Amino acid sequence: MKPGSLRRIAAFAVAASLVALFAAPALAQAPTPPAPTPNKGDTAWMMTASALVLLMTIPGLALFYGGLVRTKNMLSLLMQVFFIECIVILLWVIYGYSLAFSEGGAMNAFVGGFSKAFLAGITPDTNAETFSDGVVIPEYVYVCFQMTFAAITCALIVGSMAERMKFAAIVLFIPLWATFVYFPIAHMVWYWSGPGGLVAAAKAVAAASGDEAKKAAEAALAAVQANAGLAFQWGALDFAGGTVVHINSGIAGLMGALIVGKRVGFGREAMPPHSLTMTLIGASLLWVGWFGFNAGSALEANGTAALAMINTFVATAAAALAWMVAEKVAKGKPSLLGGASGAVAGLVAVTPASGYAGPMGAIVLGIVAGVACMFMCSAIKNALSYDDALDVFGVHCIGGIIGAIGTGILAAPSLGGTGVFDYTIGKVGDYDMVAQVIVQAKTVCLTLVWSGVGSAILFTIVKALVGLRPGTDQEREGLDLVDHGERAYNY
Repeated sequence: MKPGSLRRIAAFAVAASLVALFAAPALAQAPTPPAPTPNKGDTAWMMTASALVLLMTIPGLALFYGGLVRTKNMLSLLMQVFFIECIVILLWVIYGYSLAFSEGGAMNAFVGGFSKAFLAGITPDTNAETFSDGVVIPEYVYVCFQMTFAAITCALIVGSMAERMKFAAIVLFIPLWATFVYFPIAHMVWYWSGPGGLVAAAKAVAAASGDEAKKAAEAALAAVQANAGLAFQWGALDFAGGTVVHINSGIAGLMGALIVGKRVGFGREAMPPHSLTMTLIGASLLWVGWFGFNAGSALEANGTAALAMINTFVATAAAALAWMVAEKVAKGKPSLLGGASGAVAGLVAVTPASGYAGPMGAIVLGIVAGVACMFMCSAIKNALSYDDALDVFGVHCIGGIIGAIGTGILAAPSLGGTGVFDYTIGKVGDYDMVAQVIVQAKTVCLTLVWSGVGSAILFTIVKALVGLRPGTDQEREGLDLVDHGERAYNY
């Protein structure tokens, strides 16, 4: 071989080695794209939204409820709401988050497991998927956001039994209710494996060639779709908690009002709110905090969050005005209490629809909720003579049902809604309004039965163990002194 040929071969070998040296890392990394990392804007928004939902409960709900009771029971309502916030936070990180948002094996359709109990495996570097493929937020932020939902749901219930359920019974009932009612309902409606698995499985189906490969890929896609809560598998739409929060707590409140019984003097003595000023402050804080509740449920700072935000503005305003107009027609005068109650009814109704309905649809939903809830809290409540002290059932359960069913209608693109994104085809799919309304109704019934029956059982257990209410003389004295040895006001 000539010396020139040897030099050319040597040069080629060196060049090939250099190409391999520099190309190998790129080739090795090509099949595996880098893991998604949280966007700082999304993270900051979700941390803010979590704090806003905390604001809804303390001080928002505490002041809203506290102003509606008599002076002698003001402090007891504040204490109950504050206690519930604290105890549910701890239950959530110990096992609640795991039961709601982890796989549950054979029981996965109904409840999660304990794989994330005590937040096992969660670190500052672990992430939770949002509703967009490849978009994540820190899992600690997701834990905190969902924690605030669990707390306010439990706190809503006590308004039904206000002024006559003793603190010891609250202390026992709330942990039981959170464990056996809230955590499973949250799992059934909201748990899924995230968009990443669905998108990957759908791509595998599209890329598969040959009958056997196609069947295997389709089976894998079906398995991913089945890894979800029961109502999620049905296709239920609940953007921010119409079923999980409002119907759930509203029917539990009604069970409590019936089992605990009426307040001493109910129907014979006047029991006016002691401070409508505080009630309006509380209602206003609820409205402000609700932007975290609804817009935060997008899990990102994006257009869906903006849609939920404007819907939270307009539906609330429409419901408040509708309640006031209905009250003027029915009673001759619009009241501040009616306006505040109407605002809450609008917030409740728009919650499940906030990320799906268009703004004009949200206004219609608010009007319907304002009128219907006003009628429920006056004419129907008086006719049935049940003592739902602060109208938890009339506002939250009825408003939640209106919102849940209305979501199936207003999500339709033909009515200005967004439709439903289909991750298997990468776009919004065809929308069947009738089928969706049927799914929404099934989910409403599931929530009513699970929470209604479960709550009745738990109230009965607590009644047998510690009793539900103080004696008649103690109730007349007021729960502030009887349960806590303090007064809300020293005059």
